[in-house]
Amino acid sequence: MLLYFLHFLLAFKLVLGASYTQSDSHTGIGFLKSFSYQAIPDPTHGRVNYVDAYTAANENLTYASGDHFVLRTDYWTVLDPNGPGRDSVRIQSNKQYTTSVMVFNIRHMPQGCGTWPAVWTVGEDWPNNGEIDVLEGVNDQGPNQATLHTSAGCTMPDWRYEKGNALLDDCNTLLNSNSGCGVKFVDTRSYGPIFNDHGGGWFASERSEAGISVWFWSRDAGTVPYEVEVGNETVDTDNWGEPSAYFPNTDCDIGAKFGPHNIVINLSLCGDWAGSAYGASGCPSTCEDYVDNNPWAFEDAYFDFQWLKIYT
Repeated sequence: MLLYFLHFLLAFKLVLGASYTQSDSHTGIGFLKSFSYQAIPDPTHGRVNYVDAYTAANENLTYASGDHFVLRTDYWTVLDPNGPGRDSVRIQSNKQYTTSVMVFNIRHMPQGCGTWPAVWTVGEDWPNNGEIDVLEGVNDQGPNQATLHTSAGCTMPDWRYEKGNALLDDCNTLLNSNSGCGVKFVDTRSYGPIFNDHGGGWFASERSEAGISVWFWSRDAGTVPYEVEVGNETVDTDNWGEPSAYFPNTDCDIGAKFGPHNIVINLSLCGDWAGSAYGASGCPSTCEDYVDNNPWAFEDAYFDFQWLKIYT
């Protein structure tokens, strides 16, 4: 019992936050200036064709208006099953970050069978500099899941100071088909159509040598920290309460396993996760056939960001 209590105190101490000052703020057209397009083959083998900046603008797959930045997939083209996948977008921040807090104010996320939206950060030479998934899910099957992916030697304790439910404890990409060490949120408003029906919300992540935390507040939660809601110039994560997901450094050297990270926002379809989970998601046909022949089904497959603020 004493050992358990000491472990509790250690975990509680490590999750305590700190004060940060805003270093970057992206709204509307600011996203287009601060992110670059990655017109690459989808590393997760999705039924998508990631396009370049010119094509994205020409097809209206990304656009900015006022405090709206929209990133979406094509929803008007029937695909040749032997041709490339559905046009979509993957963008990456031009700057890299280490110790930092990121707050994503999102009005709408992609929804629909076959969709695999993600907001995440990643280092070079993957997985040796780590990956942090802040927002991710497939086929409208919420709630949200936050996950770490690393090289061998990063594990999580059985008990953590977090609201969510831990799925696996070993973050090693070579194990469990690269599932990583994920935490499933308990707030059903954190993903998919339910997230959109409630007007979206805020996802926030904190990365420090002590650990990595992810929070979520729905637009109508009534418990959103004021500094998060307004995008304050400074934030103090001590004021944010228990995170939805917490990954302490007790059995994972955060400084060694996570290098400088870029922010990535992308929308894949089918692929390693959404495709493999498709049959159990209550979706029709097969994932690839559905994506190829039902463009209208992806009219709501878009992100709408109000802003992104980064604190260091």
